[in-house]
Amino acid sequence: MSEFKLLIDGKERAGNEGVWEDVFDPATGQAFGRVTHAGKQDLDDAMNIAVRGLAEWSAVPTWERGTILHRSAAILRERKETLGLAMTREQGKPLREAIAEVDRSADFMEWGAEQARRITGDVLTGRDLANRIVIETHPIGVVAAFTPWNFPMALAAKKFAGALGAGCSIICKPSQETPGSVLGLVQALLDAGVHPAAVGVVFGAPADVSSHMINASQISKITFTGSIPVGKMLAAEAGKVMKPVTMELGGHAPVIVCKDMDPEATADFLVTKKFTNAGQICLSPTRFFVESEVHDRFVERFVARAAKIRVGAGTAEESQMGPLASVRRVQAISDLVEDARAKGATIATGGQHMGNSGYFYAPTVLTDIPPEARILHEEPFGPVAAILRFDDEAEMVHQANSLEFGLSAYLFTNDAARQRRLADAMKVGTVGVNDVPTHLPEVPLGGWKESGYGTEGGQQILTPYQKTKFVSYR
Repeated sequence: MSEFKLLIDGKERAGNEGVWEDVFDPATGQAFGRVTHAGKQDLDDAMNIAVRGLAEWSAVPTWERGTILHRSAAILRERKETLGLAMTREQGKPLREAIAEVDRSADFMEWGAEQARRITGDVLTGRDLANRIVIETHPIGVVAAFTPWNFPMALAAKKFAGALGAGCSIICKPSQETPGSVLGLVQALLDAGVHPAAVGVVFGAPADVSSHMINASQISKITFTGSIPVGKMLAAEAGKVMKPVTMELGGHAPVIVCKDMDPEATADFLVTKKFTNAGQICLSPTRFFVESEVHDRFVERFVARAAKIRVGAGTAEESQMGPLASVRRVQAISDLVEDARAKGATIATGGQHMGNSGYFYAPTVLTDIPPEARILHEEPFGPVAAILRFDDEAEMVHQANSLEFGLSAYLFTNDAARQRRLADAMKVGTVGVNDVPTHLPEVPLGGWKESGYGTEGGQQILTPYQKTKFVSYR
């Protein structure tokens, strides 16, 4: 049995209250390890050490910070086979997807390294010759980062890259379901030369850890990736103590397939995107609006391709889709599918748990879905595609924008005017035109409406972790 411990000041330690919980392999449903919970004293120790780490790390010249983060990227790539296998064991995704995630995490560290070297200030001429104004950026302070289980390394890496690049210290609270991925990431940072006091990893009951850390005077910034309900609670807590937050929250992405597209080729492309990571992606395409002229052909091809997806353990070379991450996710998807079925939807393929062990759920396609079905209103976060027919573009756009989600949308048409019109109409932070993009380090990702606020990545990757000061010299 593996043991996953807290990592504070570069040292592993068990939580001082003696609380542990099991970590399960999603492919078998069996526990393969256990993770310790931080007690309040552990959290206080981590935060006090991070205050020291802030002073030490922010004093490192920006060029050297960049060198260290570049080195961490190289270390991640050297270890990607081992780290990828560990990720597959705890999260379930196919090994090739896990290894690709380690590579993307390395990309984020490199991007943070380069942006760290580009930190600049501005100098303004005052209103008279005796005055000069300097505008400076400074690290915001100690960062509390809360990260999820679906991309356990990459979603943490972009927070570490931004915070460390800006000169902050950071304490990450990952999901207990996937503890090893963030520990592997932070070990690479330590081995690269990041000061031990500048990075920490803690585990525990989410509500207990977040409430204690958000209200602590040592914490200056909160960043969270996860669901809308949890994001709202954390933002409310942070608001009480006037602490800035970055929130990347849930999505329920509409996909618009127009009549000028080849429906079979489009279906082939979208099946691959839909069932990556078993659909457990906030950017995953979920609600498919298909124009009537190509609807039937699109559905026929999409269903045929989805039914042929090879589902199995992520370590099996032939697996195209792994299990869901937990028994909780299997139940959530089952509930949504059964609700749709009971209300009259057609299950064109899938719709059931697979196998006698593990958290496998068949790739599922729903058609003829009534408007009141929960799956059209609640983020499915799993291997379920809901396909709808449309004739009226204006009504379809209204439906696509009708939810509180505003993370991403995808549209497929070769009509340039329609591309521009539909892209402009989507009330989301990311639009794919004949594409379903992932979050690369060089682009800023952020949600509209209740899908969050603030962005991560892009030219502004350091901005959430900086504060501004202007100094007037006379």
